[in-house]
Amino acid sequence: MRAYTKTPMDCLHRPRSPPLKEAAPMPEPRKSAENPENGENAGGFDAEARAILKAMLSRAAFEGWTDAALAAAAKDAGQGPSVVAAAFPRGAADALKAWSMEADAQMAAKMTGPGFGGLKIREKVAFAVEARLAALRPHKEAARRAAATLALPVHGPLGAELAWKTADAIWRGLGDKSADFNFYSKRGILTGVWLSTLAHWLGDDSEDEASTKAFLDARIENVMQIEKAKGKLRELNIDPAKPLEWLAKLRYPGGRQEAGDDETWDEEEVDEALDESFPASDPPGWTPGKA
Repeated sequence: MRAYTKTPMDCLHRPRSPPLKEAAPMPEPRKSAENPENGENAGGFDAEARAILKAMLSRAAFEGWTDAALAAAAKDAGQGPSVVAAAFPRGAADALKAWSMEADAQMAAKMTGPGFGGLKIREKVAFAVEARLAALRPHKEAARRAAATLALPVHGPLGAELAWKTADAIWRGLGDKSADFNFYSKRGILTGVWLSTLAHWLGDDSEDEASTKAFLDARIENVMQIEKAKGKLRELNIDPAKPLEWLAKLRYPGGRQEAGDDETWDEEEVDEALDESFPASDPPGWTPGKA
């Protein structure tokens, strides 16, 4: 007897299956202290995860942020491998992420304190960055090992994500509500300020960390120069939020004039504005007061 084989036409004429019952809506993920926004690490292991993380910070200073160190930290905290797998599915990378987000939360809490609202914008940024460093200070050697781990290519995306989250937390603490190009430019610039200051702080072993404070002030001054340059560009009828447009205007002289406006751009003013838009960074190992 020849075996029956389905053809495409048989599939077309196949009787329809009865409609599936509508699935019950999925419950909302429970928010946790590590990530109150999207509920990550919210499997009911908050207390266990914190205990493991605390033990991990002690070990990471000597052993680094590795899965072996995490397993040993879990043992120190009296937790088994199953708890580690549930609390930190990606191992040490998730533990590092949890620590970074906990430090962000501590920083954000300090930004709600009395007197913060009366500070100038540059003072608020400096306050926030210093508060973020303060959250790392008790475990500075673990922070050094964390920076070394995030510098590895395999952890590059995680490092970029955590730096962006810190910059975003600062702007949200400042009450930023931008939703256009400025949303990204503000966070991109502040990410650079944060990472460069963090790198300087990791190498600063002075008692009062005056070198780091001076470095941060210089970086914030760079940002203020960029904002001043943006203002000059707007005065020249150039919208900094439309880089392709103003590059086209620089390329084609005919596009320099606004409709009904007889003014033309002064090339020297444009060059001056562009120079201030991209201030030179201090060389590696820069120390205040030294050439």
